[in-house]
Order: sequence, then C-alpha cells, then structure tokens
Amino acid sequence: MTLSPGFADPVAEAQQSFRAILAALSRPGRVQSLGAGLRPPAPLLPAAAAVLLTLADADTPLWHDAGAAADAWLRFHCGSPAAGRPGEARLVLACGAPPPLSELDAGSDEAPEDSATLLVQVAGLAEGSGWRLTGPGIAQEHRLLVEGLPSWFPAAWEAQRRGFPRGVDVLLCAGTRIAALPRGIALGQG
Repeated sequence: MTLSPGFADPVAEAQQSFRAILAALSRPGRVQSLGAGLRPPAPLLPAAAAVLLTLADADTPLWHDAGAAADAWLRFHCGSPAAGRPGEARLVLACGAPPPLSELDAGSDEAPEDSATLLVQVAGLAEGSGWRLTGPGIAQEHRLLVEGLPSWFPAAWEAQRRGFPRGVDVLLCAGTRIAALPRGIALGQG
C-alpha cells in the first residue's frame, strides 16, 4: 500500500491549519478553509485530514470510522494511538453517522478541557441560513446551514450543553471547509 503525502511543508501548513481551527473555535459557525493541498485516502476529507495532522499526536487517542486505508495514513502521519471505542478517545472522527454525544468523554467539572473533540464529516456547510447559533464568540446570532448531520443531533447537542462546562466540542468538516460548535453554543431552529 502506497501512502499519499501529508502536509508538503509540515511546519508552515500545521501553523496555518492551527490558525484556521482557532478562528473556527473562536468564531462559532464561521466557515474556515484548510487542507486544500491534501489528498488523503477516501473517505477522509481534506479538512478533516488537516485538522488531524494538526491536532493529533502520539499522546492523543484517536477513534475513527474511516476504514483501513485512512487508518494506515493517519497512523503514519499522526502517530496517534487507536482508541478501542469513541468514549476512550480525545479525538473522534466520524466519516459516517457520528456516535451519540452522550457516549463521548465530556471531561469533568475540575478538568473540562480533558473532553473529546468530535470531527464530523458532513455534505455541506453554508453561512446565512439554517441553525441560529448564539453564545460566546457571537455578538447577537449567526446562521449556519449544515447538510448531512443526523436528525437527532440538535436535541443531543442541547442535552449535552446542560452539563457545561463539561461537554464535547465539534468541528464540522465539508471538503476543505470547517466550522466549529464549541460546547457553550446554543442551536436554535428557524
């Protein structure tokens, strides 16, 4: 099996991706671009691959449903130990249906930063319509349309918010685009 390359310039591209991830997390629902030069194995999308190349390392347990080719690529480029189930991972990648949020590590009241981050590959992201996002990092409200999440996601999201500061942060990945839903953000319909 021949592995496709990761970042062509690992330091510069990881720094650029890190800035895009931070921008997405600090401005919830705002779409950022990253991973345009990556060609990871299917079904792994460039944006998700860039996030993992940036955040995953030998100390970050990773769980994913991306299959054998993506697993070999991620192990080679990231070196993350494999988690046996989503609840044991710090980074969780869902190429298909995401695991229930209630099954992921939400951290503790003393260490909420120890929670998992969920990367969900979706069909599309667009600003201006869809969910009404409110909360930290949003002046009044922001609209984000997400295509490809299961219908149970908004209710599960609101249920996990009740445990704040514990909770899971979500990065939505579509092609070479990401948007973030930090755990303190409320999702309103319509």
